[in-house]
Amino acid sequence: MAEIASEMILRLADDASVQNVGDGAVVLLARSGQLYTCNGTTEAFLEKVDGERSLDQIVALLSEEFEVDKGTLGQDMTALATDLVSEGILAAPGA
Repeated sequence: MAEIASEMILRLADDASVQNVGDGAVVLLARSGQLYTCNGTTEAFLEKVDGERSLDQIVALLSEEFEVDKGTLGQDMTALATDLVSEGILAAPGA
């Protein structure tokens, strides 16, 4: 597993789709048929993942939106991005 760096551009995996539902979202992985439920934080993160923004840019946007400390948020979002890559929801770095 490659380490997620702050300058890394993030994008959804080719077979992942996100659907907003009520107070969160669901992610469907078409290849496996797996369905994941997301809390509001993960939903806000995934809404900013567009294949053009880096992790650092996404953290800056979320920091402004939620008025939280950028340093702590950066650590949390790096951990989240790492989990999402390992689950196949985000494309692996360099893929």
